[in-house]
Amino acid sequence: MRIVLLGAPGSGKGTQAKMLVDAYHVPQISTGDLLRAAVAAGSPLGQKVKSIIEAGQLVTDEIVIDLIKDRLNQKDAQNGFILDGFPRTVNQAVALDTLLAMFGWSIHGAVLIDVPAADIIARITGRRSCEKCGAIYNIYSSKPTAADQCDKCSGKLIQRADDTEDTVKKRLQVYAEQTTPVADHYRKQQKFYSVKGNGEVDEVFAHLRETIAPLPFKTRK
Repeated sequence: MRIVLLGAPGSGKGTQAKMLVDAYHVPQISTGDLLRAAVAAGSPLGQKVKSIIEAGQLVTDEIVIDLIKDRLNQKDAQNGFILDGFPRTVNQAVALDTLLAMFGWSIHGAVLIDVPAADIIARITGRRSCEKCGAIYNIYSSKPTAADQCDKCSGKLIQRADDTEDTVKKRLQVYAEQTTPVADHYRKQQKFYSVKGNGEVDEVFAHLRETIAPLPFKTRK
């Protein structure tokens, strides 16, 4: 299985990626995780990434591709992988195609977890976390028993500063501008699929598995 998983912030893409890992025994590869691991390891590439981040600059596509190349060389990725959060742009998608060709591989499918913008806004703006134990609630779908108070430890529930409606709308706009061309890239390759993501987690996962079942990949049992 070599899957690109697409989805807007708040679409539940990360949750679905983890469920795919458990079901198919292939690693989830997140560029954010790779960048943090490289910095923590203190490798030459990690030191370069650290200096770029500390300077407030964006890590280049070339560096990200190098990180992914190193990750794909690891044993657990030989039977497949789930790319989470990459590619974000057409340039990255083209670079990924080139990189995979070096391994004699290609992407089996790019799957979008599609959730209406209004649902995503409600999911994110309604999110509250306990400042004491970290428990997560949502004032629209999973309310605490007492307003602004954690059911588990009675701690105060707070909203993240970047979970406001204006911020979420801007993030969704940027995502749409970046990801629509990426979806078109995979459509041209006849490898693009879409799954409705606004149901229950298990229901979405069942539809996801149905969607990828016909793809020509083999996985370990």
